[in-house]
Amino acid sequence: MESFFPVLRSAVTIMTPLLFAAAGGLFPALAGVLNIALEGLLLAGAFTSLAVFYYTGSAAASIITAVTAAMLLSLIHAFTAFKLKADLFITGLAVNLLSGGLCIVLSDKLFNTRGVTASSIVFGLVNRYFLAGLILLLLSWLVIYKTPFGYRLRACNKDSEALLSLGIKPLTYKVCAFLISGFFCGLGGSFLSLNLGAFVPGMSAGKGWIALVIIFLGGRKPQGILMAAFIFGLAEAFSNHAQGFWNLPSDIILAFPYIITLIAMIIASAAPFSGEEKN
Repeated sequence: MESFFPVLRSAVTIMTPLLFAAAGGLFPALAGVLNIALEGLLLAGAFTSLAVFYYTGSAAASIITAVTAAMLLSLIHAFTAFKLKADLFITGLAVNLLSGGLCIVLSDKLFNTRGVTASSIVFGLVNRYFLAGLILLLLSWLVIYKTPFGYRLRACNKDSEALLSLGIKPLTYKVCAFLISGFFCGLGGSFLSLNLGAFVPGMSAGKGWIALVIIFLGGRKPQGILMAAFIFGLAEAFSNHAQGFWNLPSDIILAFPYIITLIAMIIASAAPFSGEEKN
């Protein structure tokens, strides 16, 4: 039983940035647009957070900067997609590529290295971020299902014509959804770098893409996202701890989280209750 607690703690650490990214991607998904730039937003938040922490030593300042940077990048994404009428998926890929390349260039110019290491690490970060993630997920549920903003946001996907007939612009809510994505991904990115005490190019490691899977695996509901993120986090933590204990090829063990996620997606899609809540 004692050996399970390190796995559980590792699962919480792994799922925390996924939880933030998936929560951020949920709002655009409910508005009928898919934000595939989550990967780039996480990376932007990770770099700016660690860079500010390197100079100031303030976790609060680094988190605020990470959120601001990710939201600004989200605003650029929304402007090019909605105002300039660029393809949403192309602009999302462009944001991912821009963020990955720009972080490396800035790191090289500011620190003469492609990776930034902070002088100290903020202790107790996992518990604080995880608790904040749970609180924000609860607030997200309240906003989505219990406020006029949430009703109108979901109406952007289901019946945008009804909103227009009431004089409400669906575009406004879609842009707000993208800004919320930036807010959550900025938090998730700051966790990645502050928890490690360093910025490493590509340290998001596909978490933005996995977050998109979690959104739909969780049925596009906050409570479903929490469960899906935990499933993936637990599967990856288990595979990390299983290396060296099982007489299996390492490739199979490393693929275990993705196999579990695939099976869970199949089960969720086949279940009669997998559809979106009709609230």
